[in-house]
Amino acid sequence: MNYLLAGISLGFAAGISPGPLLTLVITRTLERGLGAGLRVAVAPLLTDLPIILIAVTFFAVLPPLLENILTVAGAIFVLYLAWEILRDARHAQLTTAAPATGAASADLWRGMLVNFLSPHPWLFWIGVAAPLLTSAWQTSTWAALGFLAGFYALLVGSKVLAALGVASGRRFLDDAWYRRLLIASGLLLAFFGIALLWQTVT
Repeated sequence: MNYLLAGISLGFAAGISPGPLLTLVITRTLERGLGAGLRVAVAPLLTDLPIILIAVTFFAVLPPLLENILTVAGAIFVLYLAWEILRDARHAQLTTAAPATGAASADLWRGMLVNFLSPHPWLFWIGVAAPLLTSAWQTSTWAALGFLAGFYALLVGSKVLAALGVASGRRFLDDAWYRRLLIASGLLLAFFGIALLWQTVT
């Protein structure tokens, strides 16, 4: 039970923390509707396994060079997404049409790349979660599974709730406000991208 509560607490804190993935969930929900936001929200479920395996194996230290490479790659991708959103925001129009299969796949891949290339999940797992998961595993398999279940239920669940909230308010927007919100989202993503780059020089 203690490990389940630890997972829930950490998952909630990580899920509601402002960052590129949460911003992308909100932006994609604005652009394409609830389905797109949900596809981005579940990205950690698809990308965290290699992060967890590496973190549990080498949780004592993350090589600085690897951290810098991840940070720069993540920053470049986030800045690219920001540029794309700002480029399209000027003529964007609200639509209720279902996205094409390719667009749906692109939403998921964007979320996966943002999560995998961001240094934050790596640092979180190596510095905080991997020692807890290792301790839980040594206690029992059920303790480890409880920790993971609590963590991902709240990590993904909080982002799903964000997508639901944005989707429910989307119908009250007109095109002008929609474009303003897209510009704000693009600028916020750009801020996160620049902040990631700043980490490599400080």
